[in-house]
Amino acid sequence: MADLGVDAQSLILIPTCALAAPLLADRLQRWLAVPTVVFEILLGVLIGPAVLNWAGVPDLIGALSQFGLAMLMFLAGYEIDFARLRGGPLRRAGIAWLISLAVALGASTVINRNALSGAFVGLALTTTALGTILPILRDSGVLPTPFGSMTMATGAVGEFGPIIAIAALLSGNSPLRTAVILGAFAVITASAVGFARRPRPDWMTRLIRRTLRTSGQFAVRTVMLVLAAMVAAAISLDLDMLLGAFTAGIISRLLLAGVPEAEEEVIEAKLEGIGFGFLVPLFFVVSGMNFDLEALLAGPGTLLLVPVFLLLLAAVRGVPAALLAPGDLSGRDRISLGLYGATALPLVVVITTIEVEDRRLPSSTAAALVGAGMLSVLLFPLLAQHLRNSAPPPPPPGKPRVCAESW
Repeated sequence: MADLGVDAQSLILIPTCALAAPLLADRLQRWLAVPTVVFEILLGVLIGPAVLNWAGVPDLIGALSQFGLAMLMFLAGYEIDFARLRGGPLRRAGIAWLISLAVALGASTVINRNALSGAFVGLALTTTALGTILPILRDSGVLPTPFGSMTMATGAVGEFGPIIAIAALLSGNSPLRTAVILGAFAVITASAVGFARRPRPDWMTRLIRRTLRTSGQFAVRTVMLVLAAMVAAAISLDLDMLLGAFTAGIISRLLLAGVPEAEEEVIEAKLEGIGFGFLVPLFFVVSGMNFDLEALLAGPGTLLLVPVFLLLLAAVRGVPAALLAPGDLSGRDRISLGLYGATALPLVVVITTIEVEDRRLPSSTAAALVGAGMLSVLLFPLLAQHLRNSAPPPPPPGKPRVCAESW
């Protein structure tokens, strides 16, 4: 009965934190725009063993947290519209990420003096919080612009690249076995993409429309099946489930591409409701509860790693993205692109959580990385928005711009 009491208390407190996070973000909005995910993690730290010790992580919450992780990666893949990004944006973003990977692996290995730990830290430094920066870009109306496309491509590669690298470099398999496994998964993905691109039969379109607002929910159930199938395929091939969840999002977007726009928006809203309304915040609150605050505060050396990792995110991830931006972007846009690209938290939490559980990354290093990720989400988008908002407006057509020096 005692365990049941603790579980009951946790079952109340964890959703309460998930609810309080957007309320706090909204109240602070007039002074400072803080993403909701930061409050979710901080509130998890507060109620968890590190501070108040009011709640634990019962098996049910732990399982739902893993579903939240899968849903987070699914929604990140679902957000990507590769049709808009093909060609220049993806090529530039891919080259920038490879440069970031090479620099990050070298720098983090020197810091950790351990090749394996350095590899995990390096991958975390090459991530981009696409799910965090996309709402900012959408709300500011810049997604349809060249700057928006380049930022979206940078975020997409910053999500997909580290997931592939985890599967290819850190799985523990031989290079040949890894290549065969990734090849098999690529075949499965290509087959699924080919099926998703095929015209849907009329009966399926009618069923989607008829059950859109009923208990049938055929479209949502279809997407959930795609997610389960791709995660199962990844796990059965000894790959990380993140890869399956991410590709499931890409496939689901293709599958729903021919649905009328109004109905597609309803389906997307339902998927976001399942993810961001329930499962994803659970994952981040639980991640905060598992955050090793004691290890972070154990010594000044570990605490000093937080600003070091924050600067490394800006230098390792942001600088290559800014330097490889298209030439028609202004200097302010280049810097803003680098800041958005260096915004990293969700995958940092994912990578550190997995590797601490597998005892391949020290808790202190993981805590410093997550702390740097939280600061990057708080600071970098604010600086990027300030830079772009403070840029002088373009001159009216046909009228020369008057410079201050001419007075």
